[in-house]
Amino acid sequence: MFFCEEPNEVAHWWAELLSVPTEMVNDENGFCWFIASGTEYGFHPADDQRNPRGGTPVVYLASSDLEASMDRAMLLGATKHRGPLVLSPERVIAQLVDPFGNVFGIDGT
Repeated sequence: MFFCEEPNEVAHWWAELLSVPTEMVNDENGFCWFIASGTEYGFHPADDQRNPRGGTPVVYLASSDLEASMDRAMLLGATKHRGPLVLSPERVIAQLVDPFGNVFGIDGT
């Protein structure tokens, strides 16, 4: 779940990042969601008292090519936040920030 100012806009950005057809993005009274690879991604209107923007856990997306995944996200407007950090010869992670201020990670090689 991401808490954001413009759930529909954020949902469509994430759908494009994850190669989900835009017609798969659902919108019900300002709450938007879609399913990608069996995982539901939700985008809820931010609320300063209950659900402030950025008040979400950092979601990590698995990738077989970290650099290509980072390049794609940055092509769509994301910026680097942390890393890449080498955790082992088989595992490298990085964090990015989407154009709406949400931090997310990529976990790959």
